[in-house]
Amino acid sequence: MKKTTLVMASALALCLCLVGFKRDNHNFQVSKNLDVFNSVYKELDMFYVDTIDPQKVIRAGIDAMLEEIDPYTTYYLEDDMDEFKQMITGKYAGIGSVIRLYKKRDRVVIYEPYEGTPAAEAGLKVGDVILEIDGKDVGGMTTDKVSEMLRGEAGTTFVLKVDRPGEETPLEFKITRRNIQTPSVPYYGILPNGSTGYIQLTSFTDRCARDVRRAVIELKEQGAKELVLDLRGNGGGSLNEAIEIVNLFVPKGLELISTRGKLRQASNVYKSTREPLDVEIPLAVLVDGSSASASEIVAGSLQDLDRAVIVGARTYGKGLVQVSRDLPYNGQLKVTTSKYYIPSGRCIQALDYQHRDASGRAIRTPDSLTNVFYTAAGREVRDGGGIRPDVEVKVEEQTNLLYYLANDDVLLEYGTEYALSHETIADAQSFMITDEDYAAFKKMVVESGFKYDRQSEDALKRLKDIAEFEGYLEDAKAEFEALEKKLQHNLEAELDRFADYIKPLIASEIVKRYYFQRGVIIQQLKKDPDLDKALEILGDSESYASIFAVNK
Repeated sequence: MKKTTLVMASALALCLCLVGFKRDNHNFQVSKNLDVFNSVYKELDMFYVDTIDPQKVIRAGIDAMLEEIDPYTTYYLEDDMDEFKQMITGKYAGIGSVIRLYKKRDRVVIYEPYEGTPAAEAGLKVGDVILEIDGKDVGGMTTDKVSEMLRGEAGTTFVLKVDRPGEETPLEFKITRRNIQTPSVPYYGILPNGSTGYIQLTSFTDRCARDVRRAVIELKEQGAKELVLDLRGNGGGSLNEAIEIVNLFVPKGLELISTRGKLRQASNVYKSTREPLDVEIPLAVLVDGSSASASEIVAGSLQDLDRAVIVGARTYGKGLVQVSRDLPYNGQLKVTTSKYYIPSGRCIQALDYQHRDASGRAIRTPDSLTNVFYTAAGREVRDGGGIRPDVEVKVEEQTNLLYYLANDDVLLEYGTEYALSHETIADAQSFMITDEDYAAFKKMVVESGFKYDRQSEDALKRLKDIAEFEGYLEDAKAEFEALEKKLQHNLEAELDRFADYIKPLIASEIVKRYYFQRGVIIQQLKKDPDLDKALEILGDSESYASIFAVNK
């Protein structure tokens, strides 16, 4: 017995020594490498032929270091704090408008003034080309630079000179900056079927749970019998706000999220702490590949608790939690401190940043290596690789043409011309592009000299280059010529072919000039496969219940 005890004590002592050695060695490596870094910079600063900008060089070193960890650990200088605060709170001081580059004039243009903001109240319109800000010509400036000039302290006033299509001379507007709160819930309402409440949540900024709560209450008062929560394109944000939103639909006292990190303070358990709004109303959550982080906490928790049907495409797969740490000279470090685990116990992190392939990219966990977990009712769900929808809606492949049209000046110009000749339009739900409207748009596109990259043409060129290099081009000359003819560019034919996809794009461009962001959302929901599938499920109680059934 004494001998066994002695062996165990010796083994324990050895383990403690090894742990201590490992820790001491780690501390030595940290001290050594910081000393080396410091010495390298001092030598450069003293002996390098040109003067080195310390902020630029050291910032590059910090950024390179952070790239070795994960893309969510970020360093913010004091000058970047406005950006950091806007990310957290959704607030900034400015005029409240989206701007973009107008390539034809190499100037920035007003692209979407937000309803109820200084930009809208002053009378700025989509298509106004910015000429001067407080007398300073902004021609040739980047969008970021113009944005910086439009922002400032709340309460400060400046003069904005713009060139407006349809006006002979430039217009001047005296605008007072205000604190702008980017809406986390830009739209909610009863859908045309009269019984379904729809809520679009675009970010998890401070107090967004309060906004969702208010939306749910109002929709139920308006007669909503079921709800759709749209998290598509929502890249996440506050963990606490996500928990509060889940708590709206599940009973008090449930364990929702646990976090696990290296330090004790990074490991926590979060429960639903409030009385819910409604634990019975049928609920569908829409997600896609851009739904990440806090969006996945909401969707995954409601899925694990069998409280909502998840509809759409697999989510991004971000199972990491960041916290902010104060740094000297008013900087901030947003650093990953833990992983989170949703009610079934699974972590949905898709990429392993500790292990990378030969090119340095983080390795994605293959589906074959994911683990099975179980929802509250016993349904199988898996970790790794995001949240898999209960009902997957196949994403239609979009042609390159749509992407380039959406980012080209011609769409902006058509919307502006349309607005000049139409003082009013039908409401956002009823408005549609007629064949006559589309013919006018098509004519404008063709006459504008619009061009876009066609992948088939690029791929064929690469194939010809390879065939020539390998000596096959001459023998296959006839086949290449035939294929080139089949892939010949015909813009008018392609505009006709994809008209059903382009018309909603044009409609949204026009509608925002009359009904702002709210109108665009209403317009886009008219043709929405994910929403249609959710409504189909919510409208059939048996179909809805069957999703939560466990096959045995």
